Amino acid sequence: MAFVVGEDCIKCKHTDCVEVCPVDCFYEGPNFLVIHPDECIDCALCEPECPVDAIFSEDELPAGQENFQQLNAELADTWPNITERKDPPEDHADWAGKPGKIELLER
Repeated sequence: MAFVVGEDCIKCKHTDCVEVCPVDCFYEGPNFLVIHPDECIDCALCEPECPVDAIFSEDELPAGQENFQQLNAELADTWPNITERKDPPEDHADWAGKPGKIELLER
């Protein structure tokens, strides 16, 4: 079982989770992070580090975000690996907790 990054990460993209990952399974896009499901060891270290609560166990994805499991897998195969924390976007606070951000996902 793997963890999945959900919609709340879009346009927030905090990378605190990346820093604690023992297997470097995070991948970075322009405004979103994903977890590679084949690399994640289900250690759960990343989940409490996310300041916007955007990381979920795949069997605990919120209703309406089930598509993020496939999206994480797909994008992890094309985006570059990220292993170090970076500053979040300057406007991250404006986007925290806003629903319906899937249409803003940049690939």
